[in-house]
Amino acid sequence: MTNFATRDIFVDAFEASQRSVSCSQTIAELRRRAFDHFLEIGFPTTRLEKWRFSNVAPIANTEFSVAASATIPRSALSTYGVAQSNEENPLLVFVNGRYVSDLSNTVGVPDNVNAGGLADALTSESAAGLVESTLAATASFKGDAFTSINTGMFYDGAFVHVPDNTVVEQLIQLVFVTVPSADGIPIMSNPRVLLLLGDNSEARFIEDYVSYGSGRYLTNGVTEVIGGANARVDHYKLVREDTEAFHIGSMHLRLDRAASFSSHSVTLGGEIVRNDVQAVLDGEGAECTLNGLYLVNGRRLVDNRTTINHAKPHCSSHELYKGILDDQARAVFNGKIVVAIDAQKTDAKQTNKALLLSEEAQINTKPELEIFADDVKCTHGATVGQLDDDALFYLRARGLGFEQARNVLIQAFASDLLERVRLPVVRAQLDRLLLEQLAGLRGRNLA
Repeated sequence: MTNFATRDIFVDAFEASQRSVSCSQTIAELRRRAFDHFLEIGFPTTRLEKWRFSNVAPIANTEFSVAASATIPRSALSTYGVAQSNEENPLLVFVNGRYVSDLSNTVGVPDNVNAGGLADALTSESAAGLVESTLAATASFKGDAFTSINTGMFYDGAFVHVPDNTVVEQLIQLVFVTVPSADGIPIMSNPRVLLLLGDNSEARFIEDYVSYGSGRYLTNGVTEVIGGANARVDHYKLVREDTEAFHIGSMHLRLDRAASFSSHSVTLGGEIVRNDVQAVLDGEGAECTLNGLYLVNGRRLVDNRTTINHAKPHCSSHELYKGILDDQARAVFNGKIVVAIDAQKTDAKQTNKALLLSEEAQINTKPELEIFADDVKCTHGATVGQLDDDALFYLRARGLGFEQARNVLIQAFASDLLERVRLPVVRAQLDRLLLEQLAGLRGRNLA
């Protein structure tokens, strides 16, 4: 449960946000209902099944201050966005959860596509009605403390609407930067992302979560994706927060007939990280691909949780998550596939693999299948292991040092997942970041 000091801080912050955020009465009431729900249920504990292996007491017991408006030097952007070298790629920058138009650009975005800040969309005559009718349509706050907090307390975020029969060729970059407090006070931001794709549309997105400086903070983000009939969405998420940061992120998506969604999530930073994906395949022939890679060391925790609901026939889903753990790091993978009674001809595959570089590293994995139809193909598998001693010996016998040999094997473990990244510019950036992370591992020989 939330301690009294933290509860009072949240209440004060919520009331301040209600006074300062411009929105319709409908959105204001939604925010109030969501926040009241959070006050009712409090933060989750390990007594709840879906949080059994992830203790968020360090978050619940921290007295966060709402992150104030801030900015960063334009020069800092060169170290963030994955496609900065290409000036034709649009870039939406958010600092402490707020859209910064001076650092952003929409170069290459078709004129009929609305891409910018969510706060601006809430007051726009052309977009407000669309936002009001779709916000929280897929991301229910019922029973979820962090989604309740986000829905109740968001100031701003990203809004992208791709109309019917529109293709956005460029990668749309959403860069979320947190500037930790200079006085050491922990801060919190609640960015909201709403991505709407019409029938026969196509777009590519990357959400990149980074920090400008070091310090304790919480990024509590919620992303909603609604894909119309025959829509095509490529989505990438990169978490490289500061090592003192908490990152709780959830993505909620709904796909219509024959729509396709592909997601690649890579976690490289953060002290406690939770990536929660909830997908509803709500149209016949919809496809969903979820890939995830995480590298964690120290005493950090990464929790990946997926739920794919096959609600209609002839839908398919494929999941592959891989983790690399060192030191006393911990990871959780909970993957759930639900097949409705009418969802015949479902094809669902789920795989989770973990590589432990230390005897003290630990992963808890829980694959789940809930199948109510009788004509389906559903599989799941999980493996946990260490580096192969024979392979290490072979590489070292050919002149490689232990660290070099270890890194070759780790890269080979991660390579088949990275090769699934369709965009070369994104794949190249992820390869570089992986190499940088590997340099920080201890490389203790377990042989």
